[in-house]
Parts: sequence; structure tokens; C-alpha cells
Amino acid sequence: MMRAEPRIIPEKELEFSYAHFVCMEDLLDKLKLLKYETEFLSGLKMKPLHKYYFVVVKNPGEQFYLFSLLAAWLIRKSGKDFRQPQEFDDPNDTITNILQAVKDNGTNVDFPPNKLKQGVGEHVVYILDNLASYAIKKNNIILQKPKPPEEKEEETEVLEDESEINLDRVEEEMIAVYSDDSDEENIFHLDDLRPVKREMRSAEIKADVDEESWKLEVEKVLPQLKVTIKNDSRDWRSHLDQMKTHKASIEECLGTTKVQLEKLHKEVSVALEKIGGREKYFNRELENILEEYRNLQDQLSKIKDNYRNISSGVAERNRELHKLNDRLESVKQQMEERGSSMTDGTPLVNIKKSVARIKAEIVDMDVRIGVLECILLQTKVRDEKMIENEFGRQISVF
Repeated sequence: MMRAEPRIIPEKELEFSYAHFVCMEDLLDKLKLLKYETEFLSGLKMKPLHKYYFVVVKNPGEQFYLFSLLAAWLIRKSGKDFRQPQEFDDPNDTITNILQAVKDNGTNVDFPPNKLKQGVGEHVVYILDNLASYAIKKNNIILQKPKPPEEKEEETEVLEDESEINLDRVEEEMIAVYSDDSDEENIFHLDDLRPVKREMRSAEIKADVDEESWKLEVEKVLPQLKVTIKNDSRDWRSHLDQMKTHKASIEECLGTTKVQLEKLHKEVSVALEKIGGREKYFNRELENILEEYRNLQDQLSKIKDNYRNISSGVAERNRELHKLNDRLESVKQQMEERGSSMTDGTPLVNIKKSVARIKAEIVDMDVRIGVLECILLQTKVRDEKMIENEFGRQISVF
């Protein structure tokens, strides 16, 4: 196969490829401001999200489910009603509802919905970051620039050992004693110090001191004396010595290292030549297969484009299917109620019972009417007899 030449990535493109990593870190800061650890993760019993959770692919199913739950929580946090997504819901419906809520917030969404199906990537981070920013705005959380604490320089106290002889201190004391008290009292002149040192040496030579006792006294005091010389790091002489030392060590190591590098260079050159020859051989042998592979890749890209175009309308058709299913269920329920009411004979039985009861009551009423008519007839006959008897008595009296 042909060896691909390294492509020089522009600086702007390189920065853009890592932009969603920075956006994910900002998203975590916003979620902490919204107290997602106590209000969101406590119910799920999960650990806090790491700063690359929605950027690096690890478990697409789990990441998409957590993305949908987090998006729903942020939408509710901003003051809107949003149904809690379930694990077995249709991902297309869930994504459509989330994107609709994002568009209602005034955010422009210029990418296809299937970019959110994996639950990972720059588009997922973009959606969550916009929802978190909107929730922060609705909860009146004011973001301010951090103010770093003022650093105070610590003053280190240097405790000097009085038992040590410090040459710098000796020079200062000598300058303070032997310097001129005129207008130039703060200036130390080496030329003025040299005659003084000569006078001190001559005075020491002329002093009446026993040499043996002086040596014994020096031997006694010598173990207790320490002479320290402070090296100034800004002195150019110390830097020059360091440069000479480093140069000598570099020249010493250069000989062996150079030989090894030349040997390694020859080995790498031979290996590259072998690899180049093998690449040319493979290119000649696999030219037909590569051409077929390119054609298959072109066909695959066309099929993917057709799949994207077809899948874009699947969500809308699924919603229409759900609506038609709901209407079908309601129609079936109405038909079942009507069928059950038509085949039910309970009302007819109740009517027959009522008719029989009314007929029985009519018979009772007829019997009572007959009894009453008989009683009334007997009463009339008795009254007529009484009237006739009374009329016969009156006639007999007259």
C-alpha cells in the first residue's frame, strides 16, 4: 500500500478539535453551580461525572440514557414541564423532545438529530451546555470572574551563627570602622583600606607575643571556627565555570553518543529502504483490490446518505403512527361497548317481569272492584227493603 504523507493540520483546525473538551469542563462547573450532585445524582446513586464523560466513547447505551436524563433534569430546572425519559423509550422521540425544548429556549440547532444517538460528542456537549446556561439564567445565578488571593512575600529570617567567621561581615565591620566620616561615609574605597591593612600587619609583627603560646591557642580555637564563603549566584565567574564544566561533560559524552546515533541512522535508513520496496511491491499487487475498495467506499457513502435522508423522517412517521394507534384503540373500545349493549337481553327480561307484575296488579284490582260492586249491590238491596218496609208501615197506620 502507498505510504500516506503526513498532513499538516492548521492551527485553527487543531484548536477546534479540542474545543469540546474545554466546553465539557465548563459544563461540569455549571452543573456544580446547579447542585447536580445532590439533586440529580443522589436519586441515581452514581458517582460524579468526570470531565471527559460526554467526550470519549465508553458505553454508548449508558451515555445516551444519562444524557437524556440530564437534559430532562436541566429542562425542568429551567422551570418547564418535561417527562422523565425511560430506558425503553424510543430514542428518536426522546431526541426530538429535547431538541424542541432547546429550540424553545432560542438556541439554533443546525445538525441532524441522529448526531445525539450515541450520547457522546461535541453536539451532545453543545446541547447540555446550552441547557445548563439557560437554567443558570432562570435560577438567577450570577457568574463573576475569580479573584486570586493576594500573595504576601514571606520574610525569611536568617540566624547567623556567631561562632562562624563570615568574610562579608568582617568586611562590613572593617568598612564601618575605617571609612571616612565625611560626606562620602556610605562609600567603601579599597584604596583607603590597603594602607590600613598594612599598618595592622606591621602592628601584629611588632607585637610582643610568644609564638609558641599563640600557636597553641590557635590550635585550641581552630576546631570551633568555621569559615563560610557565600557564592553570589549573579556572579558571571560562577556562570562561566558552570559553562566550562557542562561543555567538558558534553564533549566527553558526544564521542560515544555520536557513534551510536550514526549506527542507528544507518539501521533506520536500511529499514526505510526495505519498507519502501515492500510498499511498491504491495501497490503493484493490490492495485485492482484498492480500486475495488474505493468503489465500495463510494457506494457505502451513497448508502449512508440515503439512510440519513430516510431516517430523518422516521421520527415524524412514528409520531403519526402513535396517534393513529390511539385513535384505533378508542374506536375499538366504542365498538365493544356498543356490541355488548346490543347483545345484552337484561332490559327485555326486566320489561317482561314488569308486564307480568302489572298484569297481576290488574287482576287484583279487578277482584277488588268485583268485591266492591257486590258490597254496593247488597247495600242497595238492603236499603230498598228498608224503604219498602217503612212505606208498608205508614200505609197500615193510615
